[in-house]
Amino acid sequence: MVTSALVLSAGGMFGAYQAGVWKALAPVFRPDLVVGTSAGSLNGWAIAGGCAPEELTGFWLDPAREPIMHTRWRPSSWKGLWDPAPLEESARQPFERYRPCVPYALTLTEVPRMRPRVVRGEQVTWRHLVASCAVPCGFPPVRIEGKLYVDGGLLAVLPVWAAVECGATRAVTVNALPFMPSWTVRTVAGLAYRMSPRIQVSRQIEILPVSRAGALGSLGDAMHWKPANVRRWIEMGEEDGAKLAPRLASERALPLK
Repeated sequence: MVTSALVLSAGGMFGAYQAGVWKALAPVFRPDLVVGTSAGSLNGWAIAGGCAPEELTGFWLDPAREPIMHTRWRPSSWKGLWDPAPLEESARQPFERYRPCVPYALTLTEVPRMRPRVVRGEQVTWRHLVASCAVPCGFPPVRIEGKLYVDGGLLAVLPVWAAVECGATRAVTVNALPFMPSWTVRTVAGLAYRMSPRIQVSRQIEILPVSRAGALGSLGDAMHWKPANVRRWIEMGEEDGAKLAPRLASERALPLK
């Protein structure tokens, strides 16, 4: 039996690209499972909860996203460069509005052990959504049940491994961050990966990828909300998603519900 997953990557503000992809895929694809990390965890929660494509694009176009990565300079800056309050509000909003209609999972990174973790279904709280997006050094780690967690994309930008762990045999993957537009961040992420246990994919899984050939923009673009960029990324996502949509529509191997 084919168990089809929608797998959504990390990407900061590039998460708007995933909203565009979903706009193209929603009419022809109903996943059995949705898995996301970082920005993809927010998109994934909404999609699993039946969010209409127009609502998801509206989330990214909302000026309320603008202050998410604003730098703060005050005595508590050692906890992170960015005030977590706007991120918390951006996580609470979809969490309170939607409840998954299909199985949902997100990934986190436990620190300081650098352990990947999958959180599923009813275990997910709005704090897990915040933690999945908590870029190290930018946002403070999120304490949940006595443990500290940061961005799930730190160890795996595209959490296919988690989809496999949840039982997926086929995945439509939407990678908003196929290339990290910063040498420094790539280096730090590489060090974090080498310090962590190797993430193993226990069995083969069929992949239907949607992504661009390179970065969607600069590191600054990924960090700062600009309506023109958001619209452009949504359009790019819809364009790329439309390339896969005919196959999904014709196959019907991915079950519709």
